[in-house]
This record gives sequence, C-alpha cells and structure tokens, in this order.
Amino acid sequence: MKFSEMPYKRIDMEEVEKEYKSIIERTKNAKSGEEQFEIHREYYKFTADVQTSMELAMIRHDIDTTDEFYEKESDFYDEVGPIISQYENEYGKVLYDSPYRDYLESKIGKVTFKNIEIANKAFDEKIIPLMQEENALSSRYSKLIATAKIPFEGEVYNLSLMKKFQTSPDRELRRKAWKAVSDYFLSVTDEIDEIYDKMVKNRTEQARQLGYENYVELGYYRMNRNCYDKEMVENFRKQVKEYFVPFANKLHEQRRQRIGVEKLSYIDTDVYFTNGNPAPVGTPEEILAAGQKMYSELSPQTKEFFDFMMENELFDVLGRKTKRQGGYMTYIPNFKSPFIFANFNGTSGDVDVITHECGHAFQGYLLRDEEIREFADITMETAEIHSMSMEYFTYNWMELFFGDRKDDYLKMHLEDSAAFVPYGCMVDEFQHIVYEKPEMTPAERKAVWAGLEKVYRPHMDYEEDPFFGQGGFWQKQPHIFGSPFYYIDYCLASVCAMQFKVMMDEDFEKAWKENYRTKSEYDNAVTQRDNYKTSLDDVNTRLKEFEGVDVKDLQGQITKLQGDLQAKDAEYAAKEADRQFHDSVKDAIRAAGGRNEKAVMAMLDMDTLKESKNQSEDIKKALEDVKKSDGYLFGAKEPINNPVGGTGGEGGADIGGDNLASIRSAMGLPEAK
Repeated sequence: MKFSEMPYKRIDMEEVEKEYKSIIERTKNAKSGEEQFEIHREYYKFTADVQTSMELAMIRHDIDTTDEFYEKESDFYDEVGPIISQYENEYGKVLYDSPYRDYLESKIGKVTFKNIEIANKAFDEKIIPLMQEENALSSRYSKLIATAKIPFEGEVYNLSLMKKFQTSPDRELRRKAWKAVSDYFLSVTDEIDEIYDKMVKNRTEQARQLGYENYVELGYYRMNRNCYDKEMVENFRKQVKEYFVPFANKLHEQRRQRIGVEKLSYIDTDVYFTNGNPAPVGTPEEILAAGQKMYSELSPQTKEFFDFMMENELFDVLGRKTKRQGGYMTYIPNFKSPFIFANFNGTSGDVDVITHECGHAFQGYLLRDEEIREFADITMETAEIHSMSMEYFTYNWMELFFGDRKDDYLKMHLEDSAAFVPYGCMVDEFQHIVYEKPEMTPAERKAVWAGLEKVYRPHMDYEEDPFFGQGGFWQKQPHIFGSPFYYIDYCLASVCAMQFKVMMDEDFEKAWKENYRTKSEYDNAVTQRDNYKTSLDDVNTRLKEFEGVDVKDLQGQITKLQGDLQAKDAEYAAKEADRQFHDSVKDAIRAAGGRNEKAVMAMLDMDTLKESKNQSEDIKKALEDVKKSDGYLFGAKEPINNPVGGTGGEGGADIGGDNLASIRSAMGLPEAK
C-alpha cells in the first residue's frame, strides 16, 4: 500500500490497557508452553497495530512539524508512551518467570530473556512522570531545530538546506554560511542549554530512583546493550585516540593541501576539492531513478526491495523548510514497509541516503515475513553495520550519481568515513562526562566539549567564532538530546563496515553472497545439521538413563552418529563451497553474455578453476578463451551463428527518531535509524 493511502487512527488507550491486561492474565494462567507461545503470537499482532499507529503519526509529524493535527498526535504519544512501557514490562516479567521458560526459549530465543532482564532494569512505574517530561523535552528540542529560520543571501533556509552553502567551493560564501548558522545557534543557545540541563537532571533522577549512581548505566540498558559495557567502550575510545586520530590528522593535512589553504578552518569542514565537493547529477527524482537502476543490478533481492519502496511511496527525501532535520529509516509493521525519511539538499549526502538508509531498509525488508519478531529486531550497533556496509557495496555504481566525478566521491567518502570515527567517539565521551557529572553548568559542559575537540579534532580552528568557538558545536547533534549513548554505535559499526570493504576488494561476489544469504537458504542448511545433532543428543540422554547397564550397543550408536555428524558437517561445507563456486561461474557467464550456462560450463576446466587461488580472474580468463574458440556460445542479444552447419536463417532466441524512543525501546522495537 502506498504511504499516502495508509490509514491512521489514534490508539484507544482504554482498549490498549484492556488488551495488555488480558494478555498478561492469560499468559499467567496458561497450562503449557505451547499455550503461552500462542498468546505471544497474539501479542505480536496487537503490538504491531499499536506500533503502526505510532509510526504513522511520527513520520507525518516529522514531514511537516507545523501540522497541528500530527503535532497533537505526537504530544499524545509522548504522554502515553511511558504507560505502555509499564505494561510491556509487566508482560515481560511474566514471560521471564514462566515455568515453561525452556519451551519459550526454543521458540523466541534465549537472548529475548536477556533483553527482558535488561528492560526490567530500566523501568519502574514510579518514574513514569519523569519519562513523560523527558519525551516532552526531546520533542521541544526537535521542533526548535526543525523550525530554524536562517536568513541568507536574500532567502530563508532551515539547517538542512544551509548545508550546500557551508560546503561551497567559494570560501567566502562558506564563511558567510557558517556565520549565519552560528548566529542562529547563538540566538537559541540559552534555550538549548535550558532544555539539555533539564534533560540531564531528569535522566539522572530517573537513574537514582532506580538505584543507579548516575544515568550512564541506565543509558546503556536503554540502548539494550547486552554484550558489552562502559569499560569496553572506554577501551575502544582509547585505541581510537592512539591510532585513528593520528591517521585522521594525516587525511586532514592531505585535504588542506588539496583545497589550497594555509590552515584548515571550521569553515573548511567537509570540503574536499577546490572545485567543490562532487554533487549528484540531476533532480531528486533522477537520483531516485539512478538508485533504482543500481539496486536492480546489485542483486535480484535488492531490485525487488527498491521497486517495492518506489511503488509504495516509501521515500520522503525532499528538503523542506518545515521538515524535521536529519534522516532515518523506520518500519511500519502492518504494511510490512520500511520507510526512509531524509532532507535532500543538493550535496553528496543525498546519495548517502540512497546507500546508508537503504542498507537499513533492505535489512528490514528481508525480514518482513519473519514471524518471530525477536529474531527480526537487532541492536543498534548491528543495524548500523548493515547501513554503513551498504555504502561500500554500492561503490561500483557511483558513476550513475556523480558522472565523471565518481572517483572524487569515492576519495571523499573514504576520507570522511575514517575521519568520522574520532568525532563519533568525542560525542560519546562527552556524554559520559556530562552524565557522570550532572551538576555541571551549561558553561562547564561547553568547556568540556572544547577540551575534547583538542584531543579528537586537533586540526579544528573555530577562529574565535562566538558560538562554535565557545564549545557549542554539540548543540547541533540531535542524537545527544534524543538518543543518549547511541553515537558510539556508528563508530563500532564503521570499523566493521571497513572490514567488509576489505572483503569486497578481494572478492566482491563472495563478500555479498556470504553476508546476504536468504533466510530460507540458511534455515535449510542449519536444519540438516541440527537433525543429526538432535539424534546424538537423544542417544546421550538414553545412555544416562541406563547407567550401570551394559551399554555397548548404545555406545556403538553414539560412535556411529558422531561419525555421521562429522561426515554431514564436512558434506555441508563441501556442498556450500561448491554452490558458491558454481554461482560465481554462472554469474561470470551471464556477465560475459553467455547464451547457455551448461554449454559454456562444459567447455571449462571446472576442477582447475575450483582450486584456483585467483578464482574470479581465472574464470574471466577462461571465459575469454572459450569466447575465442567457441564464440557462438556468447552474444546473448545476437543471432546464433552455429559453426556445425548453419541453416542460413537469422534467428535465435534470447537465452539467458526520537521523540518516541522510550516507547519503541519499551516495546522491544528497534529505534528509528
């Protein structure tokens, strides 16, 4: 269904509360794990209805922050969200304490219960008023930023639309643009300080009411961190300071020389070339069309995904003066639809939307039919790997967007990706300091930021700007306000995505196929192996039951099954390797214009190619040799010229966000990305 046609109706809180109580009570009284799981499936449907209403209200409010109807709806969800959190936690506790826990774990996974445990640590009914106030403060900041009106060169722009002037090749125009942005923030900095001061004190009070010294531990629970802690993050930041910062400084020095300035200034931020940064060619509509062509060629799955997005109007990417700042991907469950929100502004960032946010959306699309919601929901650091790696997977198609400046874009993107990591860590360390010392004044917080700038971005010179030069830069970073401790996830994911880049450079097809295997392919392979493991476990159980008895026969069965299991594992590995190899050959044949895959493969020394250490290049060379000797097998759009005795005929056929963050978290839903 097209986004414009999706009906919206505000949830009825009386009905919602009634349904939660019913589900909780029935789950408590269930007589078996099977019965509890069937109730849990009802829970999926019920909460999907609630989430769908919430998402539609949020998106439509963000599209036009001046829309009075959806502003009221947003305020409503700010108010009722914590109440929903209460019921979510009550339901989670019932599942957690279930006498049928083992059965439930087999259906929805053990990690689910770890996440329930974390959620319980992050909520208590007594902090509901504080959560409501926190939501209202977050919405207040978002609206303040979204509705910024910045006079510039005879027009009025918002922050998103000022970006193109801040990266102009004309240095004096950049200076004027940065001053205009600085003037705006200077005019509202006291209000932002007030909002953030209240946020910090509010979150600190929530933490203390829950028994924590400060908000840091609670903030980690709110981000659903189930496998790493503050100390690990601190160690990561330490390594970034030691290794990444010097590397980033070298990149900044190269950039300084490239743009021909004596010293980098803040007005040179994100400027990479004297003739200006590469900008996408064409209108926003043409950019989306280029994206459609790119994804149609990347893989059948990405083609299906992007066509679905376009056909159902699941992009709102044009920058407008009353639109919320920034961009994200979110998911509308009842319509199995990812949705991408952005602000095109004529810069390369427009293309980043088509890669980064589509990475999120593609992951959501692939899991749209997954019944077990807990399997489809992922932590934010994992989610960002999908988005950032997609930025690299699409490198080969950048000519579609940038024409003859494709190489400039790739250079810029790689440098920017590396230089981002120190900045992201700076944002994270700033938040740790702020929440560990909540009594700091606004002026002290700005001094902390200014000090961190010297550590993480020593190249930055603000030239005594009255706002940016006084440690105010963080006030334009929305994650600090709406999603505390989120930003480090970008850094962790960036490092992982860079690993993908290395893999792609070695063997693109292998990197893609190994990391985007369909769920059905994975499930079939796992099922085969698990059947043997189940048999082995069964025999071991029987053996324990017959302790003291002659168990030679059972021991023999175990030995046989162990051997069978090893053999099946080896068989599976061999079959998987063989499948990947044959897929690579078939793809290469199609790329070369082969008419008939079987006929071409018969002409190849498959065994030798399979053992090759430079498989991709050797396959291409072998195909070139076949082309020379048996050219009639190629030329998919040309008539067949059969050397065996032609008929003389011509013929032949073609072969071949933020203000709802607490609600989403409480419901076990991923944050809008």
